[in-house]
Amino acid sequence: MTMDAVFKALADPTRRALLDRLRDRNGQTLGELCAGLDMARQSVSKHLAVLEEAGVVTTQWRGREKVHHLDAAPINAVADRWLSRYDRDRAEALADLKTALEAPTMTVTESKHEFVHTTYIRTTPERLWQALTDPAFTKRYWGVELSSDWLVGSPVTWRYAGATMADERQVVVESDPPRRLSYYWHAITPEFVAAVGGESEEWAAARAEPLSLATFELEPVGETVRLRVTHGGFAEGSVLLPGVSEGWPEILASLKSLLETGEPLATR
Repeated sequence: MTMDAVFKALADPTRRALLDRLRDRNGQTLGELCAGLDMARQSVSKHLAVLEEAGVVTTQWRGREKVHHLDAAPINAVADRWLSRYDRDRAEALADLKTALEAPTMTVTESKHEFVHTTYIRTTPERLWQALTDPAFTKRYWGVELSSDWLVGSPVTWRYAGATMADERQVVVESDPPRRLSYYWHAITPEFVAAVGGESEEWAAARAEPLSLATFELEPVGETVRLRVTHGGFAEGSVLLPGVSEGWPEILASLKSLLETGEPLATR
Protein backbone atom coordinates (compact mmCIF):
# COMPACT_ATOMS: atom_id res chain seq x y z
CA MET A 1 0.00 0.00 0.00
CA THR A 2 1.33 3.47 -0.96
CA MET A 3 -0.09 6.96 -0.48
CA ASP A 4 -0.39 7.33 -4.26
CA ALA A 5 -2.48 4.17 -4.48
CA VAL A 6 -4.81 5.34 -1.71
CA PHE A 7 -5.28 8.79 -3.27
CA LYS A 8 -5.91 7.19 -6.65
CA ALA A 9 -8.49 4.86 -5.11
CA LEU A 10 -10.35 7.74 -3.43
CA ALA A 11 -10.21 10.05 -6.46
CA ASP A 12 -13.03 8.31 -8.34
CA PRO A 13 -16.66 8.92 -7.21
CA THR A 14 -17.68 5.36 -8.10
CA ARG A 15 -14.97 3.92 -5.88
CA ARG A 16 -16.01 6.24 -3.06
CA ALA A 17 -19.59 5.03 -3.52
CA LEU A 18 -18.42 1.42 -3.24
CA LEU A 19 -16.59 2.26 -0.01
CA ASP A 20 -19.77 3.89 1.30
CA ARG A 21 -21.68 0.70 0.57
CA LEU A 22 -19.15 -1.37 2.45
CA ARG A 23 -19.19 1.15 5.30
CA ASP A 24 -22.96 0.70 5.58
CA ARG A 25 -22.83 -3.09 5.29
CA ASN A 26 -19.47 -4.80 5.31
CA GLY A 27 -18.88 -8.19 3.70
CA GLN A 28 -20.63 -7.98 0.29
CA THR A 29 -20.19 -9.96 -2.91
CA LEU A 30 -19.63 -8.40 -6.32
CA GLY A 31 -23.26 -9.03 -7.21
CA GLU A 32 -24.47 -7.26 -4.07
CA LEU A 33 -22.23 -4.27 -4.73
CA CYS A 34 -23.40 -4.04 -8.35
CA ALA A 35 -27.07 -3.86 -7.34
CA GLY A 36 -28.47 -0.39 -8.07
CA LEU A 37 -25.37 0.81 -9.92
CA ASP A 38 -25.81 1.83 -13.55
CA MET A 39 -22.56 0.15 -14.50
CA ALA A 40 -21.45 -3.13 -16.04
CA ARG A 41 -20.36 -5.84 -13.65
CA GLN A 42 -16.90 -5.89 -15.25
CA SER A 43 -16.46 -2.16 -14.63
CA VAL A 44 -17.40 -2.53 -10.95
CA SER A 45 -14.94 -5.40 -10.69
CA LYS A 46 -12.16 -3.17 -12.07
CA HIS A 47 -12.95 -0.45 -9.53
CA LEU A 48 -12.84 -3.02 -6.72
CA ALA A 49 -9.45 -4.21 -7.98
CA VAL A 50 -8.09 -0.66 -7.62
CA LEU A 51 -9.50 -0.44 -4.08
CA GLU A 52 -8.01 -3.82 -3.21
CA GLU A 53 -4.60 -2.82 -4.63
CA ALA A 54 -4.69 0.27 -2.41
CA GLY A 55 -5.45 -1.90 0.61
CA VAL A 56 -8.74 -0.19 1.48
CA VAL A 57 -10.72 -3.28 0.47
CA THR A 58 -9.83 -6.84 1.41
CA THR A 59 -11.44 -10.01 0.12
CA GLN A 60 -12.22 -13.54 1.23
CA TRP A 61 -13.61 -16.52 -0.62
CA ARG A 62 -16.82 -18.05 0.73
CA GLY A 63 -17.24 -21.14 -1.38
CA ARG A 64 -17.51 -19.81 -4.92
CA GLU A 65 -18.26 -16.24 -3.85
CA LYS A 66 -15.72 -13.50 -3.22
CA VAL A 67 -16.70 -11.31 -0.28
CA HIS A 68 -15.41 -7.74 0.03
CA HIS A 69 -14.57 -5.99 3.32
CA LEU A 70 -13.72 -2.36 4.01
CA ASP A 71 -10.33 -1.73 5.63
CA ALA A 72 -10.06 1.92 6.69
CA ALA A 73 -6.56 1.70 8.15
CA PRO A 74 -4.68 2.86 4.98
CA ILE A 75 -6.95 5.93 4.74
CA ASN A 76 -6.36 6.73 8.38
CA ALA A 77 -2.61 6.26 7.90
CA VAL A 78 -2.56 8.79 5.07
CA ALA A 79 -4.50 11.29 7.18
CA ASP A 80 -2.31 10.80 10.24
CA ARG A 81 1.14 10.49 8.68
CA TRP A 82 0.97 12.77 5.66
CA LEU A 83 -1.69 15.41 6.09
CA SER A 84 -0.45 16.15 9.61
CA ARG A 85 2.61 17.80 8.03
CA TYR A 86 0.38 20.57 6.70
CA ASP A 87 -1.96 23.07 8.27
CA ARG A 88 -4.40 21.05 10.39
CA ASP A 89 -7.17 23.53 9.63
CA ARG A 90 -6.95 22.63 5.97
CA ALA A 91 -6.89 18.93 6.82
CA GLU A 92 -10.04 19.04 8.95
CA ALA A 93 -12.14 18.53 5.83
CA LEU A 94 -11.03 14.88 5.89
CA ALA A 95 -11.88 14.34 9.56
CA ASP A 96 -15.43 13.22 8.81
CA LEU A 97 -14.14 10.72 6.25
CA LYS A 98 -11.69 9.29 8.78
CA THR A 99 -14.37 9.03 11.48
CA ALA A 100 -16.89 7.45 9.14
CA LEU A 101 -14.48 4.83 7.86
CA GLU A 102 -12.70 4.03 11.13
CA ALA A 103 -15.49 2.12 12.91
CA PRO A 104 -16.13 -0.53 10.21
CA THR A 105 -12.65 -2.02 10.73
CA MET A 106 -14.38 -3.86 13.58
CA THR A 107 -17.62 -5.31 12.24
CA VAL A 108 -20.13 -8.06 12.74
CA THR A 109 -21.64 -9.23 9.47
CA GLU A 110 -24.89 -10.64 10.79
CA SER A 111 -26.10 -11.85 7.39
CA LYS A 112 -23.11 -14.18 7.23
CA HIS A 113 -23.36 -15.19 10.90
CA GLU A 114 -19.80 -14.11 11.55
CA PHE A 115 -17.59 -11.51 13.19
CA VAL A 116 -14.79 -9.87 11.18
CA HIS A 117 -12.09 -7.67 12.71
CA THR A 118 -9.01 -6.13 11.07
CA THR A 119 -6.17 -4.49 12.96
CA TYR A 120 -2.56 -3.46 12.30
CA ILE A 121 0.17 -4.39 14.79
CA ARG A 122 3.74 -3.10 14.75
CA THR A 123 5.51 -6.47 14.91
CA THR A 124 6.66 -9.30 12.66
CA PRO A 125 4.51 -12.16 11.34
CA GLU A 126 6.64 -14.65 13.26
CA ARG A 127 6.21 -12.79 16.54
CA LEU A 128 2.46 -12.40 16.00
CA TRP A 129 2.13 -16.10 15.18
CA GLN A 130 3.89 -16.93 18.43
CA ALA A 131 1.53 -14.65 20.32
CA LEU A 132 -1.46 -16.47 18.81
CA THR A 133 -0.18 -19.98 19.55
CA ASP A 134 2.06 -19.87 22.64
CA PRO A 135 0.06 -20.47 25.85
CA ALA A 136 2.39 -18.21 27.81
CA PHE A 137 1.53 -15.39 25.40
CA THR A 138 -2.21 -16.04 25.17
CA LYS A 139 -2.53 -16.12 28.95
CA ARG A 140 -1.01 -12.62 29.27
CA TYR A 141 -3.32 -10.74 26.90
CA TRP A 142 -6.34 -13.06 26.92
CA GLY A 143 -6.36 -14.91 30.23
CA VAL A 144 -6.66 -18.18 28.29
CA GLU A 145 -3.97 -20.79 27.75
CA LEU A 146 -4.20 -22.51 24.35
CA SER A 147 -2.24 -25.74 24.01
CA SER A 148 -1.64 -27.56 20.71
CA ASP A 149 1.13 -28.59 18.36
CA TRP A 150 -0.81 -26.55 15.76
CA LEU A 151 -0.75 -29.22 13.08
CA VAL A 152 -3.87 -29.76 10.99
CA GLY A 153 -6.19 -32.16 12.78
CA SER A 154 -4.49 -31.76 16.17
CA PRO A 155 -6.59 -30.96 19.26
CA VAL A 156 -6.63 -27.51 20.83
CA THR A 157 -7.00 -27.55 24.62
CA TRP A 158 -8.20 -24.44 26.44
CA ARG A 159 -7.54 -23.53 30.05
CA TYR A 160 -9.39 -20.61 31.60
CA ALA A 161 -10.19 -19.63 35.20
CA GLY A 162 -8.93 -22.96 36.44
CA ALA A 163 -11.09 -24.96 34.04
CA THR A 164 -9.77 -27.10 31.17
CA MET A 165 -11.93 -27.31 28.03
CA ALA A 166 -11.14 -30.37 25.94
CA ASP A 167 -13.34 -31.81 23.22
CA GLU A 168 -12.61 -34.07 20.24
CA ARG A 169 -14.17 -31.45 17.94
CA GLN A 170 -11.74 -28.72 19.01
CA VAL A 171 -9.13 -29.24 16.30
CA VAL A 172 -6.85 -27.25 14.03
CA VAL A 173 -8.38 -26.85 10.56
CA GLU A 174 -5.64 -24.84 8.81
CA SER A 175 -2.06 -24.08 9.82
CA ASP A 176 0.31 -22.19 7.54
CA PRO A 177 2.80 -20.36 9.79
CA PRO A 178 3.18 -17.45 9.90
CA ARG A 179 0.35 -16.61 7.51
CA ARG A 180 -2.89 -18.38 8.33
CA LEU A 181 -4.37 -20.30 11.26
CA SER A 182 -7.86 -21.70 11.72
CA TYR A 183 -9.33 -23.80 14.51
CA TYR A 184 -12.67 -24.76 15.98
CA TRP A 185 -13.69 -22.67 18.96
CA HIS A 186 -13.99 -24.41 22.30
CA ALA A 187 -17.03 -26.46 23.23
CA ILE A 188 -19.26 -25.20 26.06
CA THR A 189 -18.21 -27.91 28.51
CA PRO A 190 -19.55 -28.36 32.07
CA GLU A 191 -16.13 -27.26 33.34
CA PHE A 192 -16.37 -23.99 31.43
CA VAL A 193 -19.93 -23.31 32.56
CA ALA A 194 -18.92 -23.89 36.18
CA ALA A 195 -15.95 -21.52 35.80
CA VAL A 196 -18.08 -18.67 34.47
CA GLY A 197 -20.91 -18.83 36.97
CA GLY A 198 -22.89 -22.02 36.62
CA GLU A 199 -25.68 -23.45 34.51
CA SER A 200 -28.33 -21.23 32.93
CA GLU A 201 -30.80 -21.32 30.06
CA GLU A 202 -28.39 -19.26 27.97
CA TRP A 203 -25.51 -21.71 28.49
CA ALA A 204 -27.83 -24.62 27.74
CA ALA A 205 -28.72 -22.97 24.43
CA ALA A 206 -25.06 -22.25 23.72
CA ARG A 207 -24.13 -25.88 24.35
CA ALA A 208 -26.62 -26.95 21.67
CA GLU A 209 -24.99 -24.79 18.98
CA PRO A 210 -22.44 -26.20 16.51
CA LEU A 211 -18.82 -25.27 17.12
CA SER A 212 -17.80 -22.03 15.44
CA LEU A 213 -14.57 -21.50 13.51
CA ALA A 214 -11.94 -18.84 14.21
CA THR A 215 -9.54 -17.91 11.39
CA PHE A 216 -6.48 -15.64 11.65
CA GLU A 217 -4.85 -14.15 8.55
CA LEU A 218 -1.46 -12.42 8.90
CA GLU A 219 -0.03 -10.18 6.16
CA PRO A 220 3.06 -7.93 6.41
CA VAL A 221 2.33 -4.28 5.59
CA GLY A 222 5.42 -2.11 5.89
CA GLU A 223 6.57 -2.13 9.49
CA THR A 224 3.29 -3.66 10.65
CA VAL A 225 1.33 -6.88 10.24
CA ARG A 226 -2.30 -6.75 9.19
CA LEU A 227 -4.25 -9.24 11.28
CA ARG A 228 -7.73 -10.17 10.19
CA VAL A 229 -9.82 -12.36 12.47
CA THR A 230 -12.93 -14.01 11.06
CA HIS A 231 -15.07 -15.90 13.54
CA GLY A 232 -17.94 -17.61 11.79
CA GLY A 233 -20.16 -20.64 11.46
CA PHE A 234 -22.66 -19.48 14.08
CA ALA A 235 -26.20 -20.78 14.05
CA GLU A 236 -29.19 -18.60 13.20
CA GLY A 237 -30.04 -16.58 16.30
CA SER A 238 -26.81 -17.66 18.01
CA VAL A 239 -26.54 -16.75 21.70
CA LEU A 240 -22.74 -16.95 21.42
CA LEU A 241 -22.18 -14.50 18.55
CA PRO A 242 -23.02 -11.31 20.50
CA GLY A 243 -20.56 -12.24 23.25
CA VAL A 244 -17.87 -13.18 20.74
CA SER A 245 -18.31 -9.93 18.80
CA GLU A 246 -18.03 -7.93 22.03
CA GLY A 247 -15.03 -9.84 23.36
CA TRP A 248 -12.74 -9.99 20.32
CA PRO A 249 -12.01 -6.22 20.02
CA GLU A 250 -10.79 -6.10 23.63
CA ILE A 251 -8.72 -9.27 23.25
CA LEU A 252 -7.04 -8.04 20.08
CA ALA A 253 -6.44 -4.57 21.50
CA SER A 254 -4.71 -6.24 24.45
CA LEU A 255 -2.66 -8.37 22.04
CA LYS A 256 -1.63 -5.26 20.10
CA SER A 257 -0.66 -3.49 23.32
CA LEU A 258 1.43 -6.45 24.50
CA LEU A 259 3.39 -6.73 21.25
CA GLU A 260 3.92 -2.98 20.81
CA THR A 261 4.54 -1.90 24.43
CA GLY A 262 5.40 -5.08 26.30
CA GLU A 263 2.26 -4.86 28.45
CA PRO A 264 -1.29 -6.07 27.78
CA LEU A 265 -4.31 -3.89 28.50
CA ALA A 266 -5.09 -3.63 32.20
CA THR A 267 -8.74 -4.54 31.61
CA ARG A 268 -8.04 -8.26 31.28
